[in-house]
Amino acid sequence: MIRIGVDFGGTKIEAAALDAEGRFQARVRAPSPKDYDAGLETVRALVAEAERQAGATAPRVGVGGPGSVSPKSGLMRGANSTQLNGRPFPQDLERTLGRPVRYANDANCLALSEATDGAGAGAGVVFAAILGTGVGAGVVVNGRLVAGRNGFAGEWGHAPLPWPTAEEYPGPPCWCGRQGCLELWVSGPALARDAGRPAEAVAARPDAALDRYIDRLARGLAMVCDVLDPDAIVLGGGMSNVDLLYDRLPAAIAPHVFSDVFETPVRKAAHGDSSGVRGAAWLWPPP
Repeated sequence: MIRIGVDFGGTKIEAAALDAEGRFQARVRAPSPKDYDAGLETVRALVAEAERQAGATAPRVGVGGPGSVSPKSGLMRGANSTQLNGRPFPQDLERTLGRPVRYANDANCLALSEATDGAGAGAGVVFAAILGTGVGAGVVVNGRLVAGRNGFAGEWGHAPLPWPTAEEYPGPPCWCGRQGCLELWVSGPALARDAGRPAEAVAARPDAALDRYIDRLARGLAMVCDVLDPDAIVLGGGMSNVDLLYDRLPAAIAPHVFSDVFETPVRKAAHGDSSGVRGAAWLWPPP
């Protein structure tokens, strides 16, 4: 028996078949179409190919992607792949695939993957953040994904930057309609904008822009620690590959938390860019 997970990203869609131990049996990718119906067809084709390669069919499919589903309307909201917004995406996926589908935000899938058998395995409360082109997060408590009453738990990227300086306030406008969101300060493009050169170049040759980035990220994570006090913080996305973060973040977070002690580890996602599709597969209990 296999599990099927789908990672519906802005630039690529990936489908994977996993065995009961979480090992890849197949993994296929294709570019993400901007057209809604073409996206559904791409998912159908990728799932079929993953099952063909694995030599088995899954009774259910887990899908991770942007935004979340409104519990009121059943329609997508807050997706930076804007063609999904206002659409019954999970229901359309079920119709297209001919089987039950569970949908979760891609950061929630990261959190679930890493809490299950990754960098947060064995931790009671795991906060996992994606630091990529955008910024999101997910929370897992005792192995269970926390979606929240209204279905938007973990939307940390659209909280404001805590304790902003005069130069940081009120911050640039965000695509979500607000101003000064964390996504505008701790994403990869945010570092590139501040440094005036690609984020990869800053990571290779650190400068004052990286210092500012670490300070801002630390402030954002301290806010989370004051609310959740997680047992582990896990970072994914392109910026998680900056190794300096793990050396410097704990000490940078500590002065901002409302506590006389801060011992929470900050870890790199063990499964890297595989965590999204793995977490999607884990959305269903064992068949």
